[in-house]
Amino acid sequence: MQFLFPPAAPVSVPVVGQDIRFPVHRIYCVGRNYEEHAKEMGFTGREPPFFFLKPADALVLVAPGETATMPYPSLTKNLHHEIELVVAIGTGGKNIAAADAHKHIYGYAVGLDMTRRDLQGDMKKQGRPWCIGKAFDHSAPIGPITPAADVPAINDAMIHLDVNGQQRQHSTIGKLIWNIAETIEHLSAAWELQSGDLIYTGTPEGVAAVVTGDTLTGSVEGLQGISVKIV
Repeated sequence: MQFLFPPAAPVSVPVVGQDIRFPVHRIYCVGRNYEEHAKEMGFTGREPPFFFLKPADALVLVAPGETATMPYPSLTKNLHHEIELVVAIGTGGKNIAAADAHKHIYGYAVGLDMTRRDLQGDMKKQGRPWCIGKAFDHSAPIGPITPAADVPAINDAMIHLDVNGQQRQHSTIGKLIWNIAETIEHLSAAWELQSGDLIYTGTPEGVAAVVTGDTLTGSVEGLQGISVKIV
């Protein structure tokens, strides 16, 4: 097959303890999936889950023990951090029942859903799509993927984010409004999930702005943490 120009290299994420990589298909994100975060964004209650997407090449790979860099994005004056548990889909499917969701999960990682909050807010006010606030370049830092069998207690794990050594976000995965299995059930009813899909499952309360020079350190209990500096 002849291409007009060389195709981009496939996007992939390393796997903890193995000399293999997880090839990425799509990145799905769940909105307002912690009650306290929903409240700080002006919403309450267990609303039906909703989703948005980021391009696969928005990933910023963060190696263990290293600090990756993320350029402060253009057009915004209000860049927010959102620490999230990321679910890596190993086996695709459509209309997956929550009871069967675990069969489709390859593993988990720590991720950041970085957000141009001012641009997102402007689009919301105008009733327009807010991809510009969420799906920009470098907007999805991620650590290596840990196989699911190595983190059997993920549903009760602590999730945490510090900025310059000061705590910003702290909660547990157990406080998800829609848990991992329910999220997969809802998501697979709207899209046929594929091997290689990543699901950013939502962020707890405490989201706030970061500026150039800030260092973000995020963790989920049992997984490799991440460190990202805004440059």
